[in-house]
Formats: sequence, structure tokens, C-alpha cells
Amino acid sequence: MAGIYLHIPFCKQACHYCDFHFSTSLGYREEVIKAMHEELKRRRDYLPDKKIDSIYFGGGTPSILKGSEIQRFIDQIANEYDLMDGAEITLEANPDDLEAAQVKELRATQVNRFSIGIQSFFEEDLRWMNRAHNASQADSAIKRVQDAGFENITIDLIYGFPLLTDLKWRENILKTMAFDIPHISAYAMTVEQKTALGHFVKKGKQPPMNEQQASAQFIYLMESLMEKGYEHYEISNFAIPGRYSRHNTSYWQGTPYLGIGPSAHSFDGEARQWNISNNHKYTESIINETSAAETEHLTKDDKYNEYIMTRLRTIWGVDLTRVEQEFGYDYLRHTEKMAAPFIEKGWLKQTAQTISLSREGKLFADHIASELFVVD
Repeated sequence: MAGIYLHIPFCKQACHYCDFHFSTSLGYREEVIKAMHEELKRRRDYLPDKKIDSIYFGGGTPSILKGSEIQRFIDQIANEYDLMDGAEITLEANPDDLEAAQVKELRATQVNRFSIGIQSFFEEDLRWMNRAHNASQADSAIKRVQDAGFENITIDLIYGFPLLTDLKWRENILKTMAFDIPHISAYAMTVEQKTALGHFVKKGKQPPMNEQQASAQFIYLMESLMEKGYEHYEISNFAIPGRYSRHNTSYWQGTPYLGIGPSAHSFDGEARQWNISNNHKYTESIINETSAAETEHLTKDDKYNEYIMTRLRTIWGVDLTRVEQEFGYDYLRHTEKMAAPFIEKGWLKQTAQTISLSREGKLFADHIASELFVVD
């Protein structure tokens, strides 16, 4: 089975830390939506398996769309592909968009999962991030969605930034659990060069992020959530049993997916493809029937490195039998050789069939993965 990702490239305002593709101008809104429908039609033969088990509206801010616009995308996918019964259909949403009228509209669609960008329940944190919502809206949005009957909810939280004391981080986690949220995604604040935050740090207007603070808050996150029965199934993701994100899990397991819209990425099992990150140029390419995308054909080494990078982040770890079957004995020997020092340090755990991160190793996941890569 496969998934479809739709990138809605519009936001009310720019968060200081965000480097995803978006525009705060809605000038090309209708044109982009029309082009995305056309792209869905043109690329209906892209996926090797047309059975669709998940749809993910990401962005940007998909909750800017009307419920009818969201349902129209779902209806087209059902017509162009084989949309499975019970498919997971996720909508990323900002709390300020989830007013009563919008939630009522969304209840009439086939959306059955919300990803709500809370980030923090503290007013000063939200202002520092330049979020569009306030602390009161963070609370009310969750309650409103739950009261409307939506149970499959994930919220995003951010840690490791200067304003976030350990006490406030503890309060964010406790409040999340008090809402009985079944899935939590938590990310360390990173400073990307082309963002407002990157500019502020470069100019000395904001301090750089503190890695020790981020590590300590990540450890507390792991301990507190796992103590309450959440499963840490991917570095940044925690869920109660049965509530893993079906869509994102397919990424980590190497399942093909189709990305629609400006900047959206696709993977057909052999090559990666990504659309241009410009709303006007994207729509023009669709109108003129020229390519809006670049393509990278993956070598055997590329596929191995991606397998290591994605699977090592997950609860399932690297399957050594699969490494030998898909890549060959030399790759298996390379994996075991490069993993040995980290197993000795206690950062990796090895069973007869798998290699996975220990709790301490999760602090160094990217470094460990890069050491296991095959490099020419």
C-alpha cells in the first residue's frame, strides 16, 4: 500500500524557526489548488501500488482550506486511486484555525486524524516563535476537536529553546497527557540559516540553542511518556499502542508515496522526486505541461544509506537479515563492523537479527547513522 502527501503552501504568518516552503500571500491560492488537482490527475500512474492507505495534508497550513476544498481532494484521490476503507486521513492544523465553524465543516469530511501544531502552552513561548495562535487557543482547539468526536489526534511540541525552562517543559508534557492525547511529536528547536531565527542568532539578537538543555529535555520527555505507557516508536514520535502514524511510518519503512504541490517530495521505490519550491513557477509548469520536479535515481549505496538512516530512528531498528537479502553480504559485514564500537559504548543494542538504538544512543542518532553509511 502507498500514501499521498498534499503540500498546502500557505500560512497566515511566518514562524521564526520554520524553513518549510510556504507563502503568507494568498495571491496564488486558487491557482495552486487547481494545479494540485491537475497534478494528481497527471501522476495517477506514478505509484507502483495504487492502493492508498493514507492521505496527509501538510504544509504550510492546510487548515487554511475550507472543509469542502479538503473533501474535494479526497474525492479525487478516491476516483484516481484505490482508496482503502479505513484509510488514515490526516490534516495538519493550527489552533487558531480550529474555530467551531471550521471544526464542524471538517467533521463533514473524511478527515479522521488531526496533527495540531501546539508547540507550547505558554504565551511567551508562542510569541517568541511568532506563532499565529495564543495559549488560550491551544487549549480550546484541542477541546473543540475532541468534543466534535475526533479521537485520533497528535500534537506537536518543541523543546530546547532559551525560554523553555525545565519546569515549563514538564508542564507542557503534563498538560498534553491530561488531554489524553494518543500521539505526541516532539522536536528539538533547530536554527536554520534562512529563517528569521537563523538571522537573529547570526546577528546576536538571540542566543544559539543549548545542546545540553535539549538533551536533558529529550531525556525527560522519553522517561515521562514511556512511564505513562507511550511507545517511543521513532526518535521524535510517541504513541499509545495502536496509534502510530500510519503515513509517517510508511516513510520510515521505505513504502512508496506520492507528493503533490509545491516542494512536495515523492518516492517510487527507485527514485526520489521533488517539486519546485515556488508557487508561481509550480502553477506555470502545470499550465505549460512542463516538469515541475527534479529527480534523483538512487544507487545501491543510496538505498542502503537511506535504509540505515530511516530504520535506525525507529523502534524496529535495522534488520540484518533484510540488509543481507536486499544489499548483499558485504553490506551486512560493513553494518556489523561499523556498529561494533557503538554496541560497545552501549549506544546500540544488537539481537540475533536487529541493531537498534539504546535510550542513550537516541541522543546521537544522526551521528551513529552517518557512521554506518557506505561512503565512496
